[in-house]
Amino acid sequence: MSGTAVLYSFRRCPYAMRARLALLVSGTACELREVRLSAKPAAMLDASPKGTVPVLVLPDGTVVDESIDIMRWALQRRDPEGWLERDDPFLIDANDRGFKHDLDRYKYPERHAADPIAHREAGLGFLRDLDERLRAHGQLCGPRRGLADAAIVPFVRQFAAVDPEWFEAQPLARLKAWLEGHLASDLFTGIMVRLAPWSPGDVPVIFAGSPD
Repeated sequence: MSGTAVLYSFRRCPYAMRARLALLVSGTACELREVRLSAKPAAMLDASPKGTVPVLVLPDGTVVDESIDIMRWALQRRDPEGWLERDDPFLIDANDRGFKHDLDRYKYPERHAADPIAHREAGLGFLRDLDERLRAHGQLCGPRRGLADAAIVPFVRQFAAVDPEWFEAQPLARLKAWLEGHLASDLFTGIMVRLAPWSPGDVPVIFAGSPD
């Protein structure tokens, strides 16, 4: 293998977003391979048969295929903003389990034979908890962005986008300001580069740098 890690990703997937956030803020260079979910490349499936993004293949062949593990791997190598100091595994777990469960059933009720309004209300409960938590410092674990913020913000973004008019009407001023601040940041803009789906033989696209 080359000396550069390879990241299989999908631009709009919240799990892939948070992996890219940590890779970018840490300045970890990798070859970014955009995946078409309806036609996943064989190289990705060989590396991680479960077939979900993100998948990070390290230069020595080691495969990291859980987004939170990719985040922590990158930040353990280099953490210029001290993100690991602002981690909250319990809050991230609540996002990844309960909130993601409700988000999926709110956004895709037909896939789950679910009542979207009931799951929207359940998800709103989590957002209210975040809004209250933001009262103290404006970020989830202190005055500056950290691992917990980056791990959760892509999912809140997705929830807000299901019905923007409804979301805007909710009394969640601190949460909205937090979300808008993250989405407007150079870091978030940097991870949302548009790429054509990767095919073997393509010229490598190197994803690197560390925006403010």
